[in-house]
Amino acid sequence: MELTVGPNQFFWPAETWAAFYDDLARSPVDRVVLGELVCSKRLPFYQDRIPEAISRLVEAGKEVALTSLALVTLKRERKLTAELAEMGVMVEINDLTALAHLPGTCTFTVGPLVNVYNEGTLKWLAARGARRVCFPPELPVASVKTLAQAASDLGVAIEIWGHGRLPLAISGRCYHARLHGRSKDNCQFACEDDPDGLDVLTGDGKPFMAMNGVQTLSDSYACTDHQIDLLKQVGISALRLSPQSGGFHQLCELYRKRIDGDLPQGELERALRGADPDIRLSDGFLTGSCGAEWSGASKAASISV
Repeated sequence: MELTVGPNQFFWPAETWAAFYDDLARSPVDRVVLGELVCSKRLPFYQDRIPEAISRLVEAGKEVALTSLALVTLKRERKLTAELAEMGVMVEINDLTALAHLPGTCTFTVGPLVNVYNEGTLKWLAARGARRVCFPPELPVASVKTLAQAASDLGVAIEIWGHGRLPLAISGRCYHARLHGRSKDNCQFACEDDPDGLDVLTGDGKPFMAMNGVQTLSDSYACTDHQIDLLKQVGISALRLSPQSGGFHQLCELYRKRIDGDLPQGELERALRGADPDIRLSDGFLTGSCGAEWSGASKAASISV
């Protein structure tokens, strides 16, 4: 099982962004998806760093892909999407409109924001040129098994969201701007103040979700420590780790050890909680009754594949 690092969902200073990918080149991951997923207004701040980051990652032996935007609404965003195919690396689509800008013979990968929920969709994407699909994180393990078997017949590699705040929705409105009394066009990049998203609380002060510009994320961090062996059995090719601002290199090492069998089940969870006692973990989409649930070993161990 491989490790993929998905695109950074947050807005970081250009120097922080570049340093993250320099460090990632030395991490035990196999594949990296980079570029702007959430808001095209962020891209100019680090766009000139992307070619160097690609070169460094390729030299380090990593496969590299560039993500499309999750929501394309403007003419300049359509132009940016069309230019992705000219960068000389694989393109990952997170919005089906991106397909209109890829040459018909071009192979591509599919990110978790595309709703691949059944065999028909998977077959259509494979016929169009998809060679790898990261399933939406809300699929239960029974559905993952069925789709993984179909993907194997189609020659398509399958990824599962392995760790990180889960992407729940993309909007035309910017929550961060509105919170600060600003319009979306005059947001002044308020999201930069929250490098891992801004916690949203309920009226009685309980964690509910997180905001990230125009994106809504889960409050909890998905963690597949207790499902890795199960996912191997159903034919998953890779786990996807979502970038976070602190301790990501160590996180990659933990998941690599867990996948390779050098870290017993449960030790990854304990390491995460030891590093941050306040962290809220979830794995309910895969093996629980609801997405925000932490079923851990209790339910994962009882599921037969």
